Amino acid sequence: MLFSEGEEAEGFFIVGRGKVKVFKLSPEGKERILHIVHPFQTFAEAAIFGNGLYPAYAEPLEKSLLIFFPKNEFLTLLHEHSQISINMIAGLSRFLRQFTTQIEELTFKDVPARLARYLLELAGDEADEVQLPISKSQLASNLGTVSETLSRTFRKLADDAIIEVRGKTIEFLDRDRLEDLSEKYRE
Repeated sequence: MLFSEGEEAEGFFIVGRGKVKVFKLSPEGKERILHIVHPFQTFAEAAIFGNGLYPAYAEPLEKSLLIFFPKNEFLTLLHEHSQISINMIAGLSRFLRQFTTQIEELTFKDVPARLARYLLELAGDEADEVQLPISKSQLASNLGTVSETLSRTFRKLADDAIIEVRGKTIEFLDRDRLEDLSEKYRE
């Protein structure tokens, strides 16, 4: 565990290699992944401001190389170099937009639509096949559902000839229908 929710924020991190999950725990101990941090992405930088506490838990998903920026030294650097502050604000703004999208999808879209969007974002504009970078149980948590519902959703999309699932490899059989599904809101 890199840090726990409520601990004093001593700094923030950049992932050099590997993956880190940032998550919350319910009072019953149920895990909800907020996001997966990939190489060259930062995390926990917002915690060095405000109340100075980490708002969630962070744990590597695999052997990882992390770069740690201590809070006090980094704040001094921000005072001395305003461009770093501007870049950091831009990064935090992107992160805020991602969370806004995540909240919108959890509120207004069902699991098939959220899964379709995730797969399309993972593939980008060109690819018709993706490798899931995380386990299906981690993906379920990231999409705000449970493993059983995610498995049923994968099976339904495969039965409808929209995708083909081979372990962690997902092939798009009908990208247009997948795109339509990703934009569908709950009735």
